[in-house]
Amino acid sequence: MAMNPLTEQRWLRFKAHRRGYFSLWIFSVLFIVSLFAELIANDKPLLINFDSQWYFPIVEQYAETEFGGEFATEADYTDPFVVDLIEQQGYMVWPLIHFNYDTINYNLAGPAPSAPDAVNWLGTDDKGRDVLARIIYGFRISVLFGFALTIISTLVGVVVGACQGYYGGWLDLMGQRFIEVWSGMPTLFLLIILSSFVEPNFWWLLGIMVLFSWMGLVGVVRAEFLRCRNFDYVRAAQALGVGDSRIILRHMLPNAMVASLTMMPFILSGSVTTLTSLDFLGFGLPAGSPSLGELLAQGKTNLQAPWLGLSAFAVLSVMLSLLVFIGEAVRDAFDPHQQG
Repeated sequence: MAMNPLTEQRWLRFKAHRRGYFSLWIFSVLFIVSLFAELIANDKPLLINFDSQWYFPIVEQYAETEFGGEFATEADYTDPFVVDLIEQQGYMVWPLIHFNYDTINYNLAGPAPSAPDAVNWLGTDDKGRDVLARIIYGFRISVLFGFALTIISTLVGVVVGACQGYYGGWLDLMGQRFIEVWSGMPTLFLLIILSSFVEPNFWWLLGIMVLFSWMGLVGVVRAEFLRCRNFDYVRAAQALGVGDSRIILRHMLPNAMVASLTMMPFILSGSVTTLTSLDFLGFGLPAGSPSLGELLAQGKTNLQAPWLGLSAFAVLSVMLSLLVFIGEAVRDAFDPHQQG
């Protein structure tokens, strides 16, 4: 489908920003790869051919008795006994990394955390879990959390800012006073207090962070609506009896969305940083979850194992740098003063 001239011009300006354009491609590839983390890092084979039959352990659970074992519980494919049973009458196809994010390697050459080797490419953490597997899963959950928080916060912020800017008056005045009070709430302290009552999880953290992160776009959208509501075409639409919702959505919102879209990559990077910070302090995802912040905390605790902190730092640095570069390119693409 052909793009309209304005959109095409913005896309060309985005592509002209080479650093941001290539950052978008790199980030997209990394994110798409992380979506298939179970196919890359898993302690279960991708498929098994046993006695001329096909099995798919990552999709369905199979009892050990299916392969001639003794127990009716799920087969442990890292057990040499089970491996020998399967390989006598078939074979297994393994992922690139033979560990899940919570798999403990009991065959380490030394005490955990162990240094990188041919089995654990980035070493293990202090519980014997593969660092590379935890980074892949942690990258995915960080980006998904960031996307969810960014989208929900943007929607709420745009709606609130649009209502304040369009209607003005007491609604705008009371809304601004509420935002002043609400933005002064100590978010971290509230999270610490609530953590003593409820065990944090992905959705709980997302809900709490949405309560305090939607205010970032309100000022920008509100200012744009305050500017646009006095334009002649808006007054003409009101005089013709066009409904408020139609005027907001069709005539005013597109102008406000330019500023919103330019800020979204920066909001995303801030969301990822927030989750990482909470995990680092111990108030984030449940214990054992794949987390870049938890890996940073392990690096701080185990200074004798520099691969822990360096691995998490490298991943976060690359991720946040890519998002900032993308944000700069989007900002330039929507800047009407940019040429070419």
